[in-house]
Amino acid sequence: MKIKEGFVLRTICGQNVISGEGTRNVNFSKLVSLNETAAFLFQKVQGIEFDAGTIAELILSEYEGVDRERALADAKNLCAQWVEVGIAQ
Repeated sequence: MKIKEGFVLRTICGQNVISGEGTRNVNFSKLVSLNETAAFLFQKVQGIEFDAGTIAELILSEYEGVDRERALADAKNLCAQWVEVGIAQ
């Protein structure tokens, strides 16, 4: 999968928010906010092909004390959410 072109991560009033640039990606009915970990992961995979395994490896390399099974489950959930809100395909 890949983050769709035109989506960028911004910090607005201390919150990490994904916004769409260009009229094709603007949807004012949805605002996608990310916690610190999801924002870190978004930045790491933006512009590259990735899957849940890629995300899980990033989690494991960045955060101590996370087991592989939990990292993969969280990564699958995050990928599904990004597809659902339309920022990844």
